[in-house]
Amino acid sequence: MNTTTLGLRQNWKQFTLLVIVNAFVGGMVGIERTVLPVLAELEFGVASHSAALSFIMAFGISKALANYFTGRLAGRYGRKALLVTGWVLALPVPFMLIYADVWAWIVAANILLGIHQGFAWSSTVVMKMDLVGEKDRGLAMGLNEFAGYLAVGGMAFLTGYLAAHYGPRPVPFQVGIVIAVMGLLLTLLWVKDTGHHVAAESAKSTVPKLKRVFVETSLTHRTLGSVTQAGLVNNLNDGMLWGLLPVLLLSEGFDQERIGAIAAVYPAVWGLGQLFTGKLADHADRKLLLVVGMVLQGAAILGLPFVHTNGAYIALSAALGLGTALVYPTFLAVLAAHTHPQQRSEAVGIFRLWRDLGYAIGALATGLIADRFGITASILAIGAVTVISGVVVWVRIPSARKCLEPESLKPLLGRPDVRVVDVRSPEEFASGHLPDAINIPLTELLDQARSWSRKQRIVTVCAKGGGRSAQAAQALRDLGFGRTWWLCGGTLGWS
Repeated sequence: MNTTTLGLRQNWKQFTLLVIVNAFVGGMVGIERTVLPVLAELEFGVASHSAALSFIMAFGISKALANYFTGRLAGRYGRKALLVTGWVLALPVPFMLIYADVWAWIVAANILLGIHQGFAWSSTVVMKMDLVGEKDRGLAMGLNEFAGYLAVGGMAFLTGYLAAHYGPRPVPFQVGIVIAVMGLLLTLLWVKDTGHHVAAESAKSTVPKLKRVFVETSLTHRTLGSVTQAGLVNNLNDGMLWGLLPVLLLSEGFDQERIGAIAAVYPAVWGLGQLFTGKLADHADRKLLLVVGMVLQGAAILGLPFVHTNGAYIALSAALGLGTALVYPTFLAVLAAHTHPQQRSEAVGIFRLWRDLGYAIGALATGLIADRFGITASILAIGAVTVISGVVVWVRIPSARKCLEPESLKPLLGRPDVRVVDVRSPEEFASGHLPDAINIPLTELLDQARSWSRKQRIVTVCAKGGGRSAQAAQALRDLGFGRTWWLCGGTLGWS
């Protein structure tokens, strides 16, 4: 008999282990964050901004593709197998960074690093989603991203310090050797796969399946498509900051140690903040969190060219970190809430495909703009795009609506533009239902609704109201039915 249980408390040992593993995953990116942009200019003599940012483009594209294939392959081969594969691919990276004598080797190392990040980080994200269930998913994602990005910030600071005292190579990258070996050993010895947890949740899930997972997650689903574009823009601006912020600070006369400290504040606040914003995503309006987070990021980026003091840069870096902390766990909590457990890993992989292509797009766009118009123009352009992304989220994601009271529904019954849909099973429907209601179980609702007129007013109904009916109403709004409500009290409250 399967006794698999979902929940953060019930699976805390395995969950904690995965948090630690993801800290090592984040640390692998952190070893580059401060050192490589300066190394490109001082040691390899790469003069063009777009050429110097080629390592970020390589990282972003390879990570994006790895994310996508992780989502597709996780169900077939298991999450742990992909996590182990990711760590094996990480092992050569520090050695390539240490011994590279031409810039092409740095780019090659970042291709491997990107694949490692896609396999390893995506696997830990999906495994945590599998373990905790719906109740604490925001908190789970906050803890996951907290560990990963705090490690990014910690390694950015540490490698900046080591580079200032021992030079940019080899000492800062030797830390990466230790991280890769420890991450692989932890995974091999103690991490367990989460396939049983997926099966347990799937047996109880009433979330409608997406018909075309790639298209709907990428674009057409109003909520998932909005989250995906915001994720892309979030990493687009992160790609710009990764590549240009150290160069901007170098031009202001900051030394390597101070550059490392400023560069570390952003991912550190990003990481620490998610201890609180992850839990917030389980209780607050997720749409509002996304809008505020994106606009705050954009405003902070727009301020970068106009400050010149150490304190001002730290303040803007902290604001960027806070804005990113608001959106990062919320992205994943929204994705999990709007996808069936059996489609979750694929949807997360698609989201992370587009999100991490933002690194490549951001590095390419900011490099080209900086070469043509200067660093200031590049920073301002990306800041403006980030604010616009927040506006898109505000306009496109359907707002949560309160239920419709029975007294308000009664005058509408029988009208040709009103459709009352009972989303319970046929057996439940037969035991009693509202006048004029039609029975379409929740799992079949979206397939049938695609042929309906978007001008109709739709009221969804279940037994008590607020469960399946609220879920159905939200799914219909995501599909484009703007005038949709669920019935307060359900059939039991109808009189």
